[in-house]
Amino acid sequence: MIGSLRGTLIDRPLPGEVIIEVGGVGYRASVPSSIFGTLGPTGSEVFLHVHTHVREDAIVLFGFAHADERRCFEALLGAHGVGPSLALAILSSLSPASLSTAVLEDDVDTLCLIPGVGKKTAARLLLELKARLDLPTWGADGPTTPGEERSARGEVRAALVELGYGTDEIRKALDAVPDDGSVEMMVRTALRELARSR
Repeated sequence: MIGSLRGTLIDRPLPGEVIIEVGGVGYRASVPSSIFGTLGPTGSEVFLHVHTHVREDAIVLFGFAHADERRCFEALLGAHGVGPSLALAILSSLSPASLSTAVLEDDVDTLCLIPGVGKKTAARLLLELKARLDLPTWGADGPTTPGEERSARGEVRAALVELGYGTDEIRKALDAVPDDGSVEMMVRTALRELARSR
């Protein structure tokens, strides 16, 4: 099972596909269109987080710039009726932060903007992804951890850590969060800021 690739970009045979040479072997991987143009020119060194998809007739690699994109891809694959092509299309249109925001806000319209996703599919996806994306759960005063009390900003930080964001990303997102308001509103603000910065 291939989990990552670090090597030289040697070709882009089709839109959304790259070939990366690692130790003399060329690995062909499908990537979201959102990163296709950011990998640099042919000859650049690249690193991809990889999901290996095994079918009866083929082994297909899907590559992502960030580990959270791969986690979202795998969560999408676990949803009913979502195959690799649709999961990749969703991540080509929405960053993990944007997808998380859509799920938190039950935003059917955002998912319906993706080709191949109708209202029924979008509504079903929102329900399934609430469990699969490991989103924070909310009580009356926001997410809680048994036996532990945190400030509102601490709760926001904890929620972003659980979603897989790095220290620098969290710090920048917290700078955009107001000092007052509910924890849920503050998390949504942070996720919007993260979506804009990607």
